[in-house]
Amino acid sequence: MNINFEYHGVKASNRLEIMAAEKLDKLLLKFDFVVRADVFFKKENTSESETGMKCSIRLSSPGPRLFAESSKSSFEASIADTVIDLERQLIKRKAKMKTH
Repeated sequence: MNINFEYHGVKASNRLEIMAAEKLDKLLLKFDFVVRADVFFKKENTSESETGMKCSIRLSSPGPRLFAESSKSSFEASIADTVIDLERQLIKRKAKMKTH
């Protein structure tokens, strides 16, 4: 699987890339039909302390692309939350693929 990283208003970080890649690799072990992942990190100006560090992930696989994003107090928490959302979507996609 090919993983592309983009940063908007954030300095590039190897630590974030490694963490995101490890979590996405775990998804790939379960769902081998995923071809590519685009990971976006963005820092937002918010008045809440619980949000502001946004992680968005777009997965390319057969059918429409899957997309999830979350905004938490740290990028690590945002990555974890986004991957959980994507796993839920991938489970639904895999079930539809098996029924046909």
